[in-house]
Amino acid sequence: MNMHKNDHSHYHGPEGHDHNNRHFLQEEIMCHLPYAVFSVAFGLAILSFLAYSSCVAAANKAAVCLGSHILFHSFHFMHIVFAATGTMITFLRFSNKVFKAFAIGAVSTMVFCTLSDAVLPYVGGLLLGVDMHFHLCFLTELSNVLPFLVVGLCNGYLMSRHDSSRQGTYSIFSHFIHILISSFASIFYLVSNGFTEWYLSIGPVFVFLVFAVVVPCTMSDVVVPMMFAKADKSNEKH
Repeated sequence: MNMHKNDHSHYHGPEGHDHNNRHFLQEEIMCHLPYAVFSVAFGLAILSFLAYSSCVAAANKAAVCLGSHILFHSFHFMHIVFAATGTMITFLRFSNKVFKAFAIGAVSTMVFCTLSDAVLPYVGGLLLGVDMHFHLCFLTELSNVLPFLVVGLCNGYLMSRHDSSRQGTYSIFSHFIHILISSFASIFYLVSNGFTEWYLSIGPVFVFLVFAVVVPCTMSDVVVPMMFAKADKSNEKH
């Protein structure tokens, strides 16, 4: 999402395109990194309380895995809503091509939510020596995923139609919640798919999850929709 006061600060025109794109990406990642750091830290703290409560109540890891499995799906589906909404808002702030916005929003959401919530946590678990189980909701639970995706896209379109002076507020709020939800989804994916003793490697887990959250969310909320919108602007000038 756009965190800057000036809506036009992200668009630099065709001159120095590659140079501006590199600075644009670096600026957005640095701007969004604190959100990811605080969100992952908060998520691990919540997970600690849940794991403790489950262990005390049931005294077995199965209860922790089951609870994490349920929580992962809840946060993953909410993540899809916020990711789709954010992509739509960003794209339609700089382009009026509605059909293209829906297409980019759908593809971007599917790719980056899967990457952040499933693929990167799975790879992280493997790198830390855990026998992980790979689960992909977009393949196995499409009937549950699609309603959240469609509602998120429509919600983003409706919010983009609101007064332009409110778009900055929408962007900041939506992106903050997006990263927070994404961090919860990634954390609970780890636990529910095999990493039950995450607390023994909480340092590496923390660092890896920050990366797994901030890069895909920044790409989804800002970089991808902005790049396609800027391409439209460039083509309009020719």
